Formats: sequence, structure tokens, C-alpha cells
Amino acid sequence: MKRVILCADDYAISPGVSEAIAALIADRRINATSVMTVFDGLAPAARALDDAAADTGASIGLHVTLTGAFAPLTAGMAEPSGTFASLPKLLLSALSRRLDAKAVAAEVEAQFAAFHDAFGRPPDHVDGHQHVHVLPVIRTAVIAATARHAPHAFLRDVTPARGALNGLDIKGRLIGAFSAGFARDAARAGLATNRGFGGAYDFSGDHDFATLLGHFLAGVPDGGLVMVHPGRVDDPLVARDPLTHQREVEYGVLRGPQWRAILDAADVSLALPDLGIARKAA
Repeated sequence: MKRVILCADDYAISPGVSEAIAALIADRRINATSVMTVFDGLAPAARALDDAAADTGASIGLHVTLTGAFAPLTAGMAEPSGTFASLPKLLLSALSRRLDAKAVAAEVEAQFAAFHDAFGRPPDHVDGHQHVHVLPVIRTAVIAATARHAPHAFLRDVTPARGALNGLDIKGRLIGAFSAGFARDAARAGLATNRGFGGAYDFSGDHDFATLLGHFLAGVPDGGLVMVHPGRVDDPLVARDPLTHQREVEYGVLRGPQWRAILDAADVSLALPDLGIARKAA
């Protein structure tokens, strides 16, 4: 059976999301989660996740956050509103190389420090909210910080596995285009990446998520990663993020009776793959 990383994003965005993810980790329904470190209450959320992950071997990673209607940890990344920039604005600034590299690096450093303060250790993997970690300027800061603080972590490469694309899948292909060369850049810093990616879709309720999940799992290779966004909707989530109801849909599938059949049909094991540590290029 191929070994796949099934990773729930956005741990700590709200209590309802955190509780749902921790329950899935404890029940071995997923084997990884990525933690947002920009919100109050991270320390108790970290303890709850550590308790849930005890003896499971789950990968607990840092979800580098640079977009959204919430405050950064450092002043340099704050808009006049006091929050991060929107994804379109950040994307335009990154692609035009107008991002302040020092401000980006300082915020990334602060989020690594917040993770270490909460968990007492470096993250097992590193990725980005809305995949910002692969963008120009941000990519450089994230790779450098990971090499310094978490050299045994793996980085998320969001280049889509061909078999995991969902039809034309403009969203998945666009994310993959932004990720061009990311695995190579990580390897040059001595860092590992997953081998293939799946899980991008438009998050609309028109999709049969159970079918989509099976497609993503079947489509990634051994060592691949499939992202999911399970959770329970609560007031903090509604205030912070537009992705709400679909989180409960995903949670229902991941905790439901069809979960085992989905994994078996895709010939997937949730034993974490040995991605190894890439050798630093000469």
C-alpha cells in the first residue's frame, strides 16, 4: 500500500476547527495537521493537540500565515487595518517582487518562535496558509527559516500529482505553477518535500467530498500529500474565515463509516512515509 500524508490545515483558527482536527488525529483518521500560530490561546490548543497525537506518530507542522483578516505577530506585515493583506494583494506584491523581504522574514521567524513556545519543539513539517510559502520572497524566507529551526522537517510542495487533478482544475494547476522549482529550492537547502500533492478544489457544496477525497488519495503517489479542511463551525471561525460549512462536510466524511472504504479503494496507508532529508547541493 502507498503511504500518504493526509493533512488537516488551519489548526488553531478556531476552537471548533481545533477540536475536530484533534479528534480525527486521536482516532487515526488523519496523520498530520498544520498549525496557525497567530491567534491567542495557542498554548492550550497545542497541549490538546499533543494529547490527541500521543502514540499516533502524527506530523504536527507550522502553517505559515501571511494573509487573512487577522493581525500578524509583527508590525511589518500589517496593513493600515492592522490585519494581513488579502491573498490577491499579497500575490501581486510577491509576483512583482515588491514585498518587503525583511518584514516577511521577521514575521516567519515570529511564527516559528510561537510554534516552539507552544509545543516546545520545532514543527515536523512546514507549509503555508493559502499556499503563500511557495511565492517569491516568501519562499526564500520560509526555506531559510526551516533550514535553521527545523532541518528535519519536510516542506509542502504543492505541485499537483497529475492523477490528483480534478478535471481541468484551474485552481490546482495555478497553485502548481506558483510552486515551480520549489522542491529543487528546498533540496538545495537540505530539506525534504512530499512527493506529489492533491486536495485543491473550489470548496463549494456542489461537490461530493467523499468522491473527491477518494480521487485525491488515488491520484497521489507514495509519499504524496492530500490536504483537507475539516472542522466545526463556531463564531470565531465565522469572524475569521469564509470557509465554514464545507469544513463540516469534510469532517463528516473523515469521521464517517465510508472513510475506511475510501482509503482501501485508493490502496492507501496512513503510515507516514519516510521522505528522507535531501542533501544540500554543492
